[in-house]
Amino acid sequence: MTDEQRHSQSSPGGQLERQPVELGACVAGLVNAVDKGMADEVAPYDLSTLEFSLLRFCMEQVECTATQMGEVLPSDAPRISRMVSRLVDMGLLSRRRLRSDRRVIKLRLTEQGSELTSQLVQRVRAYEAMLTESISEKELRAFASIASKIVANHASLNQPRSGDRAGGGRSRRRPPP
Repeated sequence: MTDEQRHSQSSPGGQLERQPVELGACVAGLVNAVDKGMADEVAPYDLSTLEFSLLRFCMEQVECTATQMGEVLPSDAPRISRMVSRLVDMGLLSRRRLRSDRRVIKLRLTEQGSELTSQLVQRVRAYEAMLTESISEKELRAFASIASKIVANHASLNQPRSGDRAGGGRSRRRPPP
């Protein structure tokens, strides 16, 4: 049975009805495949996948704050703070207070952190290349486009509708059943 046949069923009139794709199951399977492989690559270095993501973010930003990390990583501020402390203790990150505002702490990869992160990025990319081996560039671009649209749709769910008053408008999020 093909994927098309699995997602379609005959209606009483003999026409094929398209069954909804279980987005949650598809995403869960994809996240599991990517996360497990990434975990296997970073575990020998005593890192979690989230710690690796934090290091990779620092590599891309050169210097950043824990608040900036919290905006892009799927974790809360206390957990990010604990991870930062651990990575500083491991010698992979360094902290620097701003002279102009002592409350702001900038984070940056150490030389050791930069070398390790670069190595791990290469290993993770090689794993991702194996995952996408039989997928064409066109298919990957379509996947990326669809994923971006889903993320944008999610982001718009919490935005006030046009015409609503600022701060007092209702979101488009549906109430729970």
